[in-house]
Amino acid sequence: MEDVEKQVDYSSYRGPSIETGAYENLNRHSALQPPNARLLPTNTKSPDEGWSGWLAVSGAFLALFCSFGQMNAFGTYQSWYSDHQLSNHSQFSISWIGSLQLWSFFFMGGPVGRLFDAYGPTPIMIFGTLLLVFSTLMTSISTEYYEFLLFQGFFFGLSVASLFYPSLAAVSTHFDKYRASALGVVAAGSGVGGVVYPIMLRQLFLRIGYPWAVRASALLSAACCIVSLVTVKRKGHKKCPGWIDVKMFKDACFMLLATGSFFVCLGIFTPFFYIVSYAEDRALGSEQTAFYVLSVMNAGGVFGRIVPAILSDKIGRFNLLMPAAFLAGLSCLIFWMLAKTMIAVMAFAAVYGFLSGAFISVVTPCVAQISDISEIGSRMGALYTLISIPSLVGGPIAGALIQYQRGSYTAMIGVSGSSIIFGSFFILLCRLKINRNICAIV
Repeated sequence: MEDVEKQVDYSSYRGPSIETGAYENLNRHSALQPPNARLLPTNTKSPDEGWSGWLAVSGAFLALFCSFGQMNAFGTYQSWYSDHQLSNHSQFSISWIGSLQLWSFFFMGGPVGRLFDAYGPTPIMIFGTLLLVFSTLMTSISTEYYEFLLFQGFFFGLSVASLFYPSLAAVSTHFDKYRASALGVVAAGSGVGGVVYPIMLRQLFLRIGYPWAVRASALLSAACCIVSLVTVKRKGHKKCPGWIDVKMFKDACFMLLATGSFFVCLGIFTPFFYIVSYAEDRALGSEQTAFYVLSVMNAGGVFGRIVPAILSDKIGRFNLLMPAAFLAGLSCLIFWMLAKTMIAVMAFAAVYGFLSGAFISVVTPCVAQISDISEIGSRMGALYTLISIPSLVGGPIAGALIQYQRGSYTAMIGVSGSSIIFGSFFILLCRLKINRNICAIV
């Protein structure tokens, strides 16, 4: 009997081993391993459980709906300005407003991400809400070019950054296994906003005039932001030690991903800026019909943000990111270049919206996948800060090419598609750096 008891005692004792999670300090919530791998499990409860995570998803969805979604509607503003408030300015000049939006949005990613790591989402999102409403109301009374640059360009872009990054980073802390799926649902908010805002603004421009239409959008945005402030919370709390994380620049995987994203973003937003003008200038349909092209593109982006994100949790996030970027660039060079009818333009808009939405949705979980959970906010912000430069110059370069070719869109489309494809090759190198096995889930 004593021998049996000793056997039980010894069987219940387990020394340090990988199975017991004795090396928990090595578990960085990183996915340099496949998403479903269990090489370094811990005894902690799965972060994918609980209503708080899904409440954060719903609030973040609304935050992106009224911020990044409204920014996706700039093509509507650009077309309107060229015929009304800024009719004496060229497309090149007007495009600087949208490019300044993107630059301030992306450039502030680093500082906002670091503030998130230190203080959480709430104080940053309160500031973003107030600034979003202020900048939109000031845009409604702007008449001079510099006023649009300041309020709709810089201040609005800053407000989007203050809502976008904390929302995504907060949701990332609630999920691990289904992180890409959750972030895909959140990112779909920007696609839905990109569908709703162009149609709403266009109809209101004609019915109640430009100033009150913009004020109505400010009211809708304020309501969405209030719900987001209540529901978007971070799980856990760990203050960051400093503002600059030097080791991220020594991480080859992160730098390859950032370099690829740099070139992708040089061209990925160009169709959103110029697809409406392209349809109008080619007289492919009525002015009313042309405005719906942007909504079709953003509608494709809704599905592109959800379906590929869910799929990436199964087949690997990097396995999906590179093909999405490559095919988005290829669609510009083939479908957009050869689109001569409104049906063809609509088809391109839907396909490109889906593919570009997939890239925008999956790139964020890819950053989280190769980062420590305490570094997600700062690394996510650093990536977007690095790609602020191509986002700033991409639109004006496209406008300059159109102006140089006297209204021809051929060179602009070629540069846009080629830069996206070039960037996809760096993302491929990043994926191979993580795992050279083509069949591996990465």
